[in-house]
Amino acid sequence: MMVLAAMASTMYAGLGSHTFHPFYALALLALAAATSRMKVRLPGIEGNMSVNLPFLLLAVVNLSAVEAILIASVSTVVQCWPQQSKKFRPEQMVFNISIMAVAASMANLIWNAAWLNKASWASLPLTLSVTTAAFFLGQTIPVAAIIKLSENTSMGRAWRSIVQLSFPYYVLSAGIASMLSLVGHRFGWQAAVVVFPVMYGIHHSYRLYFGRIGEAMRTSPLSRTASAGA
Repeated sequence: MMVLAAMASTMYAGLGSHTFHPFYALALLALAAATSRMKVRLPGIEGNMSVNLPFLLLAVVNLSAVEAILIASVSTVVQCWPQQSKKFRPEQMVFNISIMAVAASMANLIWNAAWLNKASWASLPLTLSVTTAAFFLGQTIPVAAIIKLSENTSMGRAWRSIVQLSFPYYVLSAGIASMLSLVGHRFGWQAAVVVFPVMYGIHHSYRLYFGRIGEAMRTSPLSRTASAGA
């Protein structure tokens, strides 16, 4: 289902009229791909999160739908490419690429419908917030659904766990993308390069934070067992 949805959304994006931005697209592609390898493992969930979201949002709001989908898909390939010690799972790769293609297409469609068509309610912060929300739902709902199918758990519980762990990151990314969009008209793609060390620092902080949570989750059953034995 996700593959079919990704194919349909990509074809729909390709049928529209586009103004391509090759230099900006290449810069965002390089930055998104580089930050895709900066991953943190989410505690309690079989999955990880990369710090590439600000660059994906910039692609959605500044580039054509085709460019945004391409950048999201390529960065997902980079993120999901396994290390040498791990087994390559093509079905997982295809599923993740499909999620990102659909999410980028949805977000770009909402952005164009509101901002480019000059909707009466559209301001940059509000429109970007709605666009980020569409990207967020397009990513998290399919992941929660596949967790339900693979782990036989409640989809609502899985989705709430994802939201609790990743929602602050989406808010932060939307804020960064909003600031870059404001200054991007003057500085162009160079403004996005400045954010790269910021995202590296955020990645380092997330690794420490989620690492401590994961360690606490692993040791708490042992502590309870030791206390019961005492």
